[in-house]
Amino acid sequence: MVSQDKSSTRSSSTRIKEPSTRREFLKATGAAAAFGAMIVPRHVLGGPGYLAPSEQVNLAGIGAGGMGGGDIATHARNGANIVALCDVDDQRAAGSFNAFPKARRYRDFREMIDKEANHIDAVSVGTPDHTHAVAAMAAIRAGKHVYCQKPLTHTLHECRELTKASIAAGVATQMGNQGHASEGSRLTNEWIQAGVIGEVREVHVWSDRAGKLWKQGIDRPSDKPAVPPHLDWNLWLGPVQDRPYHPSYVPANWRGWIDFGTGALGDMGCHIIDHPVWALKLGTPLTVEGRCTLDGSAFADNRANNETYPIASIVTYQFPARDELPPVTMTWYEGGLMPSTPAVAPSGRRLHDNGVLYVGSKGIMHHSSHGGMPEVWPAHLQEEAARVPKTIPRSIGHYEEWLAACKGGPKPVSSFDYSGPLTEIVLLGVLALRAPGVRIEWNSELMQVTNAPELNAFVKTEYRSGWTL
Repeated sequence: MVSQDKSSTRSSSTRIKEPSTRREFLKATGAAAAFGAMIVPRHVLGGPGYLAPSEQVNLAGIGAGGMGGGDIATHARNGANIVALCDVDDQRAAGSFNAFPKARRYRDFREMIDKEANHIDAVSVGTPDHTHAVAAMAAIRAGKHVYCQKPLTHTLHECRELTKASIAAGVATQMGNQGHASEGSRLTNEWIQAGVIGEVREVHVWSDRAGKLWKQGIDRPSDKPAVPPHLDWNLWLGPVQDRPYHPSYVPANWRGWIDFGTGALGDMGCHIIDHPVWALKLGTPLTVEGRCTLDGSAFADNRANNETYPIASIVTYQFPARDELPPVTMTWYEGGLMPSTPAVAPSGRRLHDNGVLYVGSKGIMHHSSHGGMPEVWPAHLQEEAARVPKTIPRSIGHYEEWLAACKGGPKPVSSFDYSGPLTEIVLLGVLALRAPGVRIEWNSELMQVTNAPELNAFVKTEYRSGWTL
């Protein structure tokens, strides 16, 4: 961590006594102007842990391979000082280890946070879903700023607890849904709120990831190959109950496995559902219902020990009216399923492989994942959209927002107080897939399914011995 300045470096003849109040501070700095710039202790400017904008953020990375490694590299390009790196897979993390040879290396993030507590300001979490919460919470409890990949957590309980802890700690947070900072996301908001497509009561959201980038609807493998020497399998499992190692899980296919990932909805929902949630102020749904394929689906016969998510699914959310806004039905599709191309779309126009359709009383809006640039149909509505003023502040950049906030800048737009509730919406859809055909009713305050109490066993899962939130 960057050390605090204890006093001015000026000679005793010009040193000014450290001010104890804001009024004294303003008076003192005014008096100091005649003598030149004064070095002010950071705690006077911004409270404990404050970093001046000119100072460097000392960063530790948990999950240094794959997307986590990409995040760390981006933070470094934006000026962060990479102090320590943690990964359970030496081979997968080799790129980050080689890029930052001076960073101290760890396999257990708990050890890293304990030993580096006085040397780091912030932590970037880029592990598989099942360890997001325990890693991010450990950093927050240590008073560190946190960047965490999406979805924020693996379970609803973890999500609520992590959100509350981040707010109480007052640290800078950001979830890795990069499209929230995009120009397209702001235009989508502005056009919908200006009524370009009229009143919106129906939204369709979809992704092609399931079955394309990993397999679903399969059973647990029965063979037990040896754990490769570059991997610490016990630490990779983290809080999840013990099971034998298999390359079907590591390094990249874990998303489709229920114990480790959150499927396509968890992977892409925070990118795609983000925009209708933001633009339409959706909040908590009243009900959620999942439907899925029968052949090959681990959920088809409602078995208690499910292994992977269904081959293909449809999840329907019902949101209530919000002030002047009408109720909204939002439908999620995955595994090759998606809505039909609207009749008002231009001839030959194909929908994006991952995207959103907003059905309004005057027309339809469509955009791709990650806040892609929106287009409206019929075509004449585009002229009306072009006249809508830009009323939402533009972002300096997704990653840049977080590093600026670590130094006392404005709160990032996808900080945990926004991305936490967003992740809860996503995870409610994941939960609904455990009881296909049951329209579950959710009490957000109690964190309970009220009409299918057997599902509450999955709201909070039991950790393996030695792991806590």
